[in-house]
Amino acid sequence: MSNALKKTMVFLGLAEEDLEDQNATAQQPTQSVQQSSVATPAAKPQNSRPAPQRAAVTPLRRVTPTRQAGAPVMNEILTVHPAEYRDAKSIAEGFRDGLPVIINLSRMNEPDAKRLIDFASGLTMGLNGRIERVTSKVFLLTPEHIEVGSDESAPNDSGSFFVTPTA
Repeated sequence: MSNALKKTMVFLGLAEEDLEDQNATAQQPTQSVQQSSVATPAAKPQNSRPAPQRAAVTPLRRVTPTRQAGAPVMNEILTVHPAEYRDAKSIAEGFRDGLPVIINLSRMNEPDAKRLIDFASGLTMGLNGRIERVTSKVFLLTPEHIEVGSDESAPNDSGSFFVTPTA
């Protein structure tokens, strides 16, 4: 190997220095020490490697849970009649605070309504809640700590939020 390549590999830790290189570098300082040790016979030989240094350890922070410890008492349900997509902020704030949210999409055009339902689906997934379709344009978002009872024996699956099931 060429000298520059070898030095680079040693620097990166991909190769170790040969014993010859270590001995050559170790003998140069020790020869000067031996010459000065003629006057003082009790001189100690130098080590060829420096003492290992320990890196400073950063303590880990304690992680605090972001979920609420207990289920708050439910005394409020937020009902939203959005007219535009920007009304999604009020839906998210209420749901994030642990309130069930009823969304009535009857005032919205269909592309914005689909976009809002996509947002609400991501919101409920991210906060471990559930989303249920009540009617063709009304949806219920429930937080994790709230159970919804139903008298239906089987859910009404039509395959889409906006396609009304045919009888």
